[in-house]
Amino acid sequence: MASTSRTDRRGRGRGRGRGGRGDGSSSLPPPPSTLSLIIEEFFIVVYEDPLVKKALPKKFADYLDGQEPAKVYLRAADCGPRLWTVEVLFDGQGRMYLDKGWENFAIAHGVDFGCFVHFKYEGDDVLTVKVFDGTMCRKYYYSDDDDTDDESDDDVKPCIHPL
Repeated sequence: MASTSRTDRRGRGRGRGRGGRGDGSSSLPPPPSTLSLIIEEFFIVVYEDPLVKKALPKKFADYLDGQEPAKVYLRAADCGPRLWTVEVLFDGQGRMYLDKGWENFAIAHGVDFGCFVHFKYEGDDVLTVKVFDGTMCRKYYYSDDDDTDDESDDDVKPCIHPL
């Protein structure tokens, strides 16, 4: 009868059955339904006007269920410490939108049709953002100021794209 185990290069067995440690416990991770839902990264694709409110994935809105913020703070990756305040809308059907303040962020970071915008939730209502253009290449920026969230919404200072 053939064995169901194999030996790797270091001479350790790689069993294919359950309880490979011999103690009756499974070495497999728990089924997905028992894992807590952690949504910390997601992206959106800009198909319509890049300056109007943007819908975020429903899974992310579900993750924030019960903690829906009135605003979030966007930080462009590699663009200094500045936080951009963006108001958030919830539509009552579980959808979350970036609203007032998104337009300024989008202008300053060159968000346009066909861009992919990657978000990473850092906690405390802060999202770090990376923008990829239509060629699927990341746009890199730097900031030459130390301004934070103290600027008015009408004062849009773009990050500068390195030459």
